[in-house]
Amino acid sequence: MNKLLLRVALLLALPALANAASQPLPLPDRDPAGPAVATPATAPAIPTTRAALDPAQLQELRRRYAAWQGLPAAERARIRDAAQRMAALPPDQQQALRARFDAQDQRFRDGWLLGPQLGQAFPKLQGLFGYLPAEQREPALAILRQLSLDQLAQLSLVAQRTPPQERDQVRSQFLALAPGARDAWLKQNVGH
Repeated sequence: MNKLLLRVALLLALPALANAASQPLPLPDRDPAGPAVATPATAPAIPTTRAALDPAQLQELRRRYAAWQGLPAAERARIRDAAQRMAALPPDQQQALRARFDAQDQRFRDGWLLGPQLGQAFPKLQGLFGYLPAEQREPALAILRQLSLDQLAQLSLVAQRTPPQERDQVRSQFLALAPGARDAWLKQNVGH
């Protein structure tokens, strides 16, 4: 049960933690006595029962949990590491990071639910992949998670250069590609 509460707590803070995962944070010196880190005063209170949540909170929690479950193990490990680094920061720095993240557009924050790698690329990919038909969502996410950082950067350029009226066609072309054909397609469409 404690593991479940830890996951719920992590999911509530997932967007801020994912943002922290992409930013290099200075780690404080470790206490030789052990990692006795108290919960900072800025941490949100987490209800201990579903009954304590209103329906909107419960729906949001389910959405975040589904996003967490959909992440590859390596992405979840990066987020756990970021959570530990964030918890080690002084409360004022934690609050400043949360405020900076909360000041971003909701679409940007939602992109971080895709994990650190796709979350970082999401603002540039959103034109092509932000509004997918339901039947394309899971296949598109699976393909995007297979891409290297270079391929994501190239696809970001394609997304930014594609006029709105051509996005459906370009996205469908890309999603239909065999994995071995993606590099050639990206190079051709980026113009290299």
